[in-house]
Amino acid sequence: MSDGIPCLWMRGGTSKGAYFLASDLPSDRAERDALLLSIMGSPDPRQIDGIGGGDPLTSKVAILSPATRPDADVDYLFLQIFVDEALVSDSQGCGNILAGVGPAAIERGFVGAQDGETPVRIHMVNTGEIAVARVATPGGRASYEGSATIDGVPGHHAPVPLTFRGLEGAMTGGAMLPTSNVVDVIQGVECTLIDMGMPIVAMDAAAFGLTGQEDRDTLDADDALKIRIEAIRLLAGPMMGLGDVAEKSVPKMTLVSPPQMGGVISTRSFIPHRCHASIGVFAAVSVASACILSEGPAAHMADLPDGATFRIEHPSGATEVVLDRNEAGSVVAAGTIRTARKLFDGLVFP
Repeated sequence: MSDGIPCLWMRGGTSKGAYFLASDLPSDRAERDALLLSIMGSPDPRQIDGIGGGDPLTSKVAILSPATRPDADVDYLFLQIFVDEALVSDSQGCGNILAGVGPAAIERGFVGAQDGETPVRIHMVNTGEIAVARVATPGGRASYEGSATIDGVPGHHAPVPLTFRGLEGAMTGGAMLPTSNVVDVIQGVECTLIDMGMPIVAMDAAAFGLTGQEDRDTLDADDALKIRIEAIRLLAGPMMGLGDVAEKSVPKMTLVSPPQMGGVISTRSFIPHRCHASIGVFAAVSVASACILSEGPAAHMADLPDGATFRIEHPSGATEVVLDRNEAGSVVAAGTIRTARKLFDGLVFP
């Protein structure tokens, strides 16, 4: 390892992360995690001695390996590297880092690029589902240049359309509502505990004396708020079948409020102890799915669209997700458009 480890550093959606081949990392989990903590510079709020950016959104890892199932082209394991704790969590997936997996799989030779556009079937190891990314490959090479824009990322880049199926209860045992309830009351707060690719707890921001339009810094500085939200999270985790979540990054605690920018609903999502600068892809799908329930904090304030596209507002703008519903109104598939960009390809030193 002293000679360096091959690393592809990429922006995926509104996150940044290190993309590794599993074959370049230790097979022992404890050794691997220690190595990744060192690479990122954790635990340290600044991550000054590593490549992490001192923020959960820039302290992420994707590990790629040959596909272990016939309906996939590559296996993708997501790891959240905690910034100020010596913790590495695989208890969730990440739809933003997922946006970079398709291009990375082509860059690393898992998939041969077609001329024009190349579909990449990705086995999301954390949850067991398959995602399909469509990567721009003019001339048979992954391209990052294009006209697509997403809120929270400056500039324009090649679009990476992502589609998902089988998201219901992806991390909580197979049911969209792990407790079978549309509303659970936890410490006096009405909550919708829902998992459509990401376990979240949707709560009315007003229940905490908030408008739901507060900026990220204001929420991060409110210690009393974060203590109260964490107390609910620790109770919600076992209720959702996630066990003790004290050292896990799920469920995501999501404050919802009426939309202000023409979207379906406004959100402030905690990941889990800091407010997200935007919202994760799968969390956005879970929020959108909560909006179409019969009741609950999200359903009560959602301004539902005429079509299938749900704009989920967040501190940086909005994330669009598309819900494909059957005749009964149940969500059978979801999609979104992200972008990605290769930032560097080289060796990283622990």
